[in-house]
Amino acid sequence: MKVILLQDVKGVGKKDQIIDAADGYVRNFLLPKKLAVVADKQSLAGLERKLAGEAAGRAKDLEDAQALKAEIEGKVVTLALKTGGGDKLFGSVTNKEIAEALLGAGIDIDRKKITIPDAIKTLGEHSAVARLHTDVTAKISLVIKSKIN
Repeated sequence: MKVILLQDVKGVGKKDQIIDAADGYVRNFLLPKKLAVVADKQSLAGLERKLAGEAAGRAKDLEDAQALKAEIEGKVVTLALKTGGGDKLFGSVTNKEIAEALLGAGIDIDRKKITIPDAIKTLGEHSAVARLHTDVTAKISLVIKSKIN
């Protein structure tokens, strides 16, 4: 019997997958536990609409991420931080500080999406990376300056 899985079932298949299973397994396990529905015309049409809606949502997310990438890569973020002797910072630059500086520039990014390849502990020009989408990463240009008290 052909069924559409409503949840991931270990050893059987993933959610929204159409499978062919034994009649007894479907009637005695999958249907009573609401893990699947019978694959008739109505449920197949509903699955098609659902998958089309999800694909459109993913396409919009990708488009938004690409627009945000263009906006980020066009800006240089300046941070004014406390320094010790010479051009060394007290501590290092964190992704939270970068996220706050971006927010001040009008770009809202979650700090968890920002990674700093090497610890930034000196003044000057540096870069960080923001993972905006599974397929989109943006390079953030940073200028670290000394904070004047």
